Amino acid sequence: MTYIRLDGRSFDQLRNTKITTNISPYAEGSALIEVGGTKVICTASVEDRVPFFLRNKGVGWVTAEYAMLPRATSTRTQRETMRPSGRSQEIQRLIGRSLRAVVDTSLLGERQVTLDCDVIQADGGTRCASITGAYVALALACRKLMKQGAIKTSPILSEVAAVSVGIIEGNSILDLAYAEDSNADVDMNIVCTGAGKFIELQGTAEREPFSREQMDEMLALAEIGINKLFEIQRNALSV
Repeated sequence: MTYIRLDGRSFDQLRNTKITTNISPYAEGSALIEVGGTKVICTASVEDRVPFFLRNKGVGWVTAEYAMLPRATSTRTQRETMRPSGRSQEIQRLIGRSLRAVVDTSLLGERQVTLDCDVIQADGGTRCASITGAYVALALACRKLMKQGAIKTSPILSEVAAVSVGIIEGNSILDLAYAEDSNADVDMNIVCTGAGKFIELQGTAEREPFSREQMDEMLALAEIGINKLFEIQRNALSV
């Protein structure tokens, strides 16, 4: 049975994706990423300090925080004032791991870069959009550090981007919007480097288990989507 997507996209088509750079005059690097109805503000803040376990070791650190504004969704969610929810903690750890995987922290010196990803509107794929947008914010921050003479070489070793794939009614599809995500038989998030290497795969059979063949189909779709995201990142950083 052929599944017809609600927004008319083909199975291998990303939602309209746009990255606007330098949206914050105060952050060392910033970007607004829009993926369909999902919008995330990503900022990179540089501090001349590192966590306690890295002090006096001559290396830096990259970390992330993630939050969703109360009315980012159709109903208000409680603001996370005391501490992030379990979901937010999981996502911000994923963002941090994804960015650290493409950074040589020894080239940062004893500096910490914090990537804040704030979802202002959610329509599925917020973690993937956050990773993709946070990379741009990080790249801009590293450019600024080089321009200031704080570092000599960019610590970024490769690009990084993330995209969701899934299975609905037996059909493998790319970049799930919320209406698709909430009804998918399989939901998977894939994070890759510019060299085509995997950083993380998060996949779950929500209803029906999936085969190796279907897994390969989803990975092929993810490769198409991530390569397109790299193009969008490059265009944003070339401005």
